[in-house]
Amino acid sequence: MAGDSRVLMDHNMEIGVTPAQVKKLPKHLREPQISTERTHLISEPVKKPRQRYVQKDGKCNVHHGNVQETYRYLSDLFTTLVDLRWRFSLLIFTLVYVVNWLFFGFLWWLIALVRGDLVHGDEEGWTPCVENLNSFVSAFLFSIETETTIGYGYRVITERCPEGIVLLLVQAILGSIVNAIMVGCMFVKISQPKNRAETLMFSTNAVISVRDNKMCLMFRVGDLRNSHIVEASIRAKLIRSQQTKEGEFIPLNQTDINIGFDTGDDRLFLVSPLIISHEINEKSPFWEMSMAQMEKEEFEIVVILEGMVEATGMTCQARSSYLDTEVLWGYRFTPVLSLEKGFYEVDYNNFHDVYETNTPVCSAKELATKLRDEPLLPQLPLLSPEPKTQTFDPLDCLSELNPLSQDEKMEERDSSDRGENNGSAAALEEPPIAD
Repeated sequence: MAGDSRVLMDHNMEIGVTPAQVKKLPKHLREPQISTERTHLISEPVKKPRQRYVQKDGKCNVHHGNVQETYRYLSDLFTTLVDLRWRFSLLIFTLVYVVNWLFFGFLWWLIALVRGDLVHGDEEGWTPCVENLNSFVSAFLFSIETETTIGYGYRVITERCPEGIVLLLVQAILGSIVNAIMVGCMFVKISQPKNRAETLMFSTNAVISVRDNKMCLMFRVGDLRNSHIVEASIRAKLIRSQQTKEGEFIPLNQTDINIGFDTGDDRLFLVSPLIISHEINEKSPFWEMSMAQMEKEEFEIVVILEGMVEATGMTCQARSSYLDTEVLWGYRFTPVLSLEKGFYEVDYNNFHDVYETNTPVCSAKELATKLRDEPLLPQLPLLSPEPKTQTFDPLDCLSELNPLSQDEKMEERDSSDRGENNGSAAALEEPPIAD
């Protein structure tokens, strides 16, 4: 019976009929199988995902481990409290006040216990240190009222308690210090300028194309707010592994990418989105990279935008990065600025859009060589009815033009002139008459 069903199933598969009842295969058998040969297993290598040094939102993907000198964090306690996450900051904020109130409440209860106010407080003619303080709970409430200056008027300190007066002064001073530190931490944490960086935008991709016959690496930045970033400046770093001539391996070597430091173009007036351009010249790390070579490279471009917030005057920094797969060769950014009636309008729907453009696939070095070796137009005679000119397309790096040099042209012209003159003399010369 089992053999008959197997034969029927094979017959159905041969004629293209799906069996009516086929048991569902296990998951590991339902997954697509890798194509195999008779003796070899062939599979495409899976490319490991690249690890970013800086995330797209600007967060640095670096964790500090095995830090032995943790006391350095306590030496700068204020910055440590500001850098904590919000849940830890709120927890510490609450604990500091509660512990402070409990500590001074315990001291007020201890004074009342030593003086005997807890036992003789209700007797007539007994003057306690703090009136109506008869338990630890009432001492805790008096501590809260003293530090927060609520002053309900039910529990008050008397003038016959010098130790209570000293404790009142100490609590007032320490309470002011605690308020200054904790409120200052919360104020700085709330007004941190890194939140301002949330409205600074970077394009999703960077592009490489030709500008004024020069290869350029470009990306776009923009500000969503009407309040501007004052004294805005931008810089970029190339992060990639490098091996020195001595054999030393540097895993995350940082190289500066010039985006206008020498010309002042790195100073931005960021009112509308701007396209930041890096000219790929002899000093650029991309000078000898062609399109094919860049596809094989592994690198990351970190972009840092800095400036002062116009509303608060605090320094703000926004960061982003581009992996090698996010650098598009042969593209330009779509314009986002248009002129309307009386104002300029920015369309942020096209902020990340790019379009393809005619770009050479060779390196910037090869392109510069072609442009430098471009031949000058030859000086043609005025009487020439059909002047012939030789043109050179700088975008075509594969074109091979081999014009003759000026010396070779002169030699060829002289030889042709000599040939023509010799021919004319021979034609005019009469042959000698034979005797």
